[in-house]
Parts: sequence; structure tokens; C-alpha cells
Amino acid sequence: MDRPLRMGIVTCSDTRSEAEDTAGAALRALAGERGWEVVAYTICPDEESCIAEALIEMADTVNADVVLTCGGTGFGPRDITPEVTERVAGRRAPGIADYIRAQSLAITPRAMLSRGTAGVRGATLIINLPGSEKAARESFGFVASQLEHAVDMMAGGGH
Repeated sequence: MDRPLRMGIVTCSDTRSEAEDTAGAALRALAGERGWEVVAYTICPDEESCIAEALIEMADTVNADVVLTCGGTGFGPRDITPEVTERVAGRRAPGIADYIRAQSLAITPRAMLSRGTAGVRGATLIINLPGSEKAARESFGFVASQLEHAVDMMAGGGH
């Protein structure tokens, strides 16, 4: 990649404010450590319209290369991030979420309860991460090394 990765972050939570969003803050810091630019950040309640609008804006208007969501991937009645992501993304990328779950299972059996998904909208890769800071950091670590290559592939680069 000949420029820094452009990243968007969407925290999906009914209970987090920016001051309480330690997972989103951690993702912003981790991106910065890699020299990536966080071009958009927002917090959405667990409501389809807010999450969808944020993902669409980051992909279509802000032109983020990668959008990471954190939160809303569990079994709670308002956890809808995977469903919204699948509706917004035109193409699924199941291997990413599968890999995050597989790696996370080595840390905790509760990883099997994650419903996170990943997909591509235009030239933007969208990946759901868990909402806890610890799990978001771990999940970022599992996939970060592949993100620049994924973006190159979406731009027409080879495998």
C-alpha cells in the first residue's frame, strides 16, 4: 500500500458515551500505532438506522478502507450489528470473522457466543469486533496484519 490505511470506527452500544468507550479508544490507538489514519469515529445506539447510516457514510462518503465496529455482536435482544453489517455490505467475508472466533476460542470458550461478521461494501472492508476493550484489542491483533493486503485486493491487486 502506498499510503496509510484509512480507517473508520463505529461503536455500537446503548450504554457507552465517548468517555466510556474504551474499546473504540483502544482501536483508534492501535490504528495510530500502525501509522493508519482514523478518518471517522462515531458511537451509535443499538438501532439499525444509526448503524447502517454510519457504515454507509464511512464507506461511500468518507471512503474509509476499513471500518471496524465494536459491540452489538452478542445474544442480547438489541445486539444487531451483524445483521446490519450484512445488509449494508454487498459481499460477505466470512473467513475474517471465523478466524477471529477461532483465535478467540483459545482464550475463552465464550468466543463461541460472538455473532460478528465481516463484509465488503464497494471498496470498504467492514469487520465486527466485540465490544469489550480486551476482546476488541485481541481481535484487532488477530486481523491487523492482513488489512493492507485486503485493501490492495479490493483495489484490484493480486493475491
